[in-house]
Amino acid sequence: MRFQLSVRTPSAWTAGFVLMGVLASASLRADIPPGFTRIFDGKTTKGWHFSGTVHHGTTGIATVTKDGVLQLTQRPFGQGGLFLTDKIYKNFELYLEVRVPFSTNSGIFLRSSEAGSAYQVELVQGGSTGQLLGENLRLSQGIPAPDLSNIWKTDDFNSVRVRMDGDAPRVTIWINGTKTGEVQEPRNDQVGGVVGGRIGLQLHWLVTYEPASVSGGGMSNTMKPGHPIGFRNIAIKELP
Repeated sequence: MRFQLSVRTPSAWTAGFVLMGVLASASLRADIPPGFTRIFDGKTTKGWHFSGTVHHGTTGIATVTKDGVLQLTQRPFGQGGLFLTDKIYKNFELYLEVRVPFSTNSGIFLRSSEAGSAYQVELVQGGSTGQLLGENLRLSQGIPAPDLSNIWKTDDFNSVRVRMDGDAPRVTIWINGTKTGEVQEPRNDQVGGVVGGRIGLQLHWLVTYEPASVSGGGMSNTMKPGHPIGFRNIAIKELP
């Protein structure tokens, strides 16, 4: 009896889908400004860690999805945290994209200490997103919350770019490519005169509200665990 070995080659249809997947992946990974270096590889949490001392939680979970999104989730519900770079930065431009579910709170910590004393760009969908404030830090001036009604994309990824330069830092913020605020701080506000710190992603609280009834008509005060906060394409350009 003769056996004939048959080798099946991928059809043009299958090959087309493979090519589309490769191009989509390449497009996602290429979506950072020129001159920036990734500090999140889109596959692992290498180079990052949760603070073990921050006041709003130390037991959060960081996972990476197959499409390259860093997801931060509370564990248990009500216990958040602060996800920090291992590396210290002083003068830099930071770029990232973030998806903040409605009624959740997050923030981008700049020049953060291990315990979370930092300059912070607020991230609160439906709130004061884009405000520069101090977290466990007495901020001299800051940036007020901008009007993002024609800029912010609800329940989708939004880009945030921040430039921080100088011992008494000049801070500029862009959201989805639009400049939303700039300030020259009159002095260095960091505790103990330190200049520089870690980049931090805040996991403060995650809450969604259940409808008061199946027919609608307001929101109840019953809270349940919300969706993870998502970050992707995190990159930095260090300045002299």
